[in-house]
Amino acid sequence: MLALVIRRLVQLPIILAVIYTLTLTLAWAIPGNPLENPEGRRPPPEVVEAMKRQYNLDSYWTFYTSYLKNATGVQYATDVANNRARPDQPVFDLGPSLQYRDRNVNELISSSLPVSMALGGTAILLALILGVTAGVIGAVRPNSLADLSTLSMALIGISLPTFVIGTVLQVTFAVWLGWLPMGGWGEPKNLVLPTITLSLPFAAYIARLTRMGMLDCLNADYIRTARAKGVSEAGVLLRHALKNAFLPVLSYLGPATAFAMTGSFVIERVFFVPGMGRFFVNAVQNKDLFLIIGVVLIFATMLIVFNLIVDVLYRWVDPRIE
Repeated sequence: MLALVIRRLVQLPIILAVIYTLTLTLAWAIPGNPLENPEGRRPPPEVVEAMKRQYNLDSYWTFYTSYLKNATGVQYATDVANNRARPDQPVFDLGPSLQYRDRNVNELISSSLPVSMALGGTAILLALILGVTAGVIGAVRPNSLADLSTLSMALIGISLPTFVIGTVLQVTFAVWLGWLPMGGWGEPKNLVLPTITLSLPFAAYIARLTRMGMLDCLNADYIRTARAKGVSEAGVLLRHALKNAFLPVLSYLGPATAFAMTGSFVIERVFFVPGMGRFFVNAVQNKDLFLIIGVVLIFATMLIVFNLIVDVLYRWVDPRIE
């Protein structure tokens, strides 16, 4: 187990370096000038050239090396060694934002990432409860009305785009019934509609994975042996069948959790949630290189970490897995 964790941690900076290179290359190729004002006012050519030198935008390789030194903490360590470090200088500096001139990328991410993580974590927890429950019910009573109902709901959850589901929930519970707000952030009731909307596609996949896994396990020999020994039906389902059937769900939870916490920009737009997704969309539209790379690196780090957690949990759930 320890060897697995060490090996993945050693691979982490290599993977992030490859992702950084690919992201910068693609972002650099996006047409447009990130220094132009979105309202259409263009600075004089001499000002543009001075700003390019200031932000190292005059050369791909200059930007590549300077950003890498700042983001990895090499520049901070060098400044500390030479007694040039500023009191407010961050260890891992993701750079200034070219669009939000009064805030840097570190500040934007630190203020918006907790919001996205809260929304995504709550949605995954709800999806896990709904999906596992629906999958177990469908497996225990295959081809019944309950099974067909859960399969139909799963199909709807997978097929419908989240912005359609979100709009329907807004019209129903905010406009017609007036039970919940249209959107916003800061109160528990603001979390209800976006959490349900974000959780439904994940719950649908979890329900299908749980159902298929449970059907395979319930026909296995060890389940018949457990029943023959007098184990209660609840014990057979929860302690024996569900434990093994949960492995595919556990494998799915790693990337799903990372995506829910950082890739919910559609939900954030629909429900006016001040998460990280809106900054990423605006960064791509305005070719804000610093913000694009910063968000992608955060997402990649979370994806790798969550997959590592899933691998560790795999070993814990079933020690036979190598």
